[in-house]
Amino acid sequence: MKTTRLDTRDSDFTERLNALTAWSEERDEEVGERVRAILRDVAKRGDAAVVEYTNRFDRRDAATLADLTVERPELEAALARLSDEQRQALEAAAARVRDYHERQKQESWSYRDADGTLLGQQVTALDRAGIYVPGGKAAYPSSVLMNALPAHVAGVGEIVMVSPAPDGELDDMVLAAAAVAGVERFFTVGGAQAVAALAFGTESIPAVDKIVGPGNIYVAEAKRQVFGKVGIDMIAGPSEILVVCDGHTDPEWIAMDLFSQAEHDEEAQAILVSPDAAFLDTVLETMERLAPTLEREAIIRTSMANRGALILARDLDDAFEVVNRISPEHLELSMDDAGRWAKKVRHAGAIFLGRHTPEALGDYCAGPNHVLPTSATARFSSPLGVYDFQKRSSLIGCSPEGASALGRVASVLARGERLTAHARSAELRIKKD
Repeated sequence: MKTTRLDTRDSDFTERLNALTAWSEERDEEVGERVRAILRDVAKRGDAAVVEYTNRFDRRDAATLADLTVERPELEAALARLSDEQRQALEAAAARVRDYHERQKQESWSYRDADGTLLGQQVTALDRAGIYVPGGKAAYPSSVLMNALPAHVAGVGEIVMVSPAPDGELDDMVLAAAAVAGVERFFTVGGAQAVAALAFGTESIPAVDKIVGPGNIYVAEAKRQVFGKVGIDMIAGPSEILVVCDGHTDPEWIAMDLFSQAEHDEEAQAILVSPDAAFLDTVLETMERLAPTLEREAIIRTSMANRGALILARDLDDAFEVVNRISPEHLELSMDDAGRWAKKVRHAGAIFLGRHTPEALGDYCAGPNHVLPTSATARFSSPLGVYDFQKRSSLIGCSPEGASALGRVASVLARGERLTAHARSAELRIKKD
């Protein structure tokens, strides 16, 4: 198995690590211009443009947007078609995801200060959210649950789902997941045209307040360009996993955990950090042995060769310095007392504690969201959650006494900024002695 070997003691370690983990969305000017043209066209021509681009890019033969619309009864029918095993798994995952996100709900709050002035925060849900679910190469019912359920828990008024269906192929698990997650409107469109439709609205697709969910480079660029017109969750890069192991976990477990991300696509990144050199060698040998047993072997080998790594650390403390430098999307702590070691982690999208917690469980059914910050953005951002579908309004309600006291303070500050109308507005509320 070809992959990069690094040692934190090498003089060029930092330089090589930076080169390995560097990622940009490759904002190709041509891609940017294509996306900009699509956005303008959809904003101008609405349904007709969406249908035209979808027919062209997804090999569809739709006459109107109605041909690309999946109604709620069709979602319910797909759920009914599932085997008992599939339905039970989907509903069990949904229940766990819902239960976890119920605990994220923020409530409004307020208090009164000594002058009787009311101060607080009013929390409300978005009116309408758009969720983008990737399609084409694979079906992702788990992404439906992870995007729609937090919106549903937050109390979003309407959830609009878009997902490409190349050649008109629809996956029953995806449709069923939409039924379970409370999706009411589902359009089988994808790409930049879907993002444009959600941002600007068309005759059939309503404009939303926020767009969430990952997609290809065209989707990412479209989300970037419509940000400001609507909210977005994040610009997602390739999937990542970083495993820290003390050398005492079954090497087959570690190899397969690395493969679980490498198989996503050729740009995915899987990194193992350990202070045990012999263990790294064993894992590498194990990967070579196991790779031929997997359907996506070619993708895995490309991913591991181009962006994978086995890193030898001086000790576990040194390993966690590497963790915080990389700021991974997924972080597995395959070691004893993982909860204690987790306190050393400053930057990670999700932390998987202990040898029996593979990242794959988080992808599907553990409960926390699998929409996570990539490309080191865990330094400043967080997993998708209920809070992404809620907004906060400040509450200020002055009593006469409070307005008088605050007015004196505001007057001084406003006049210092030479904003006379501000000052006089505040001064009019000051009680005369």
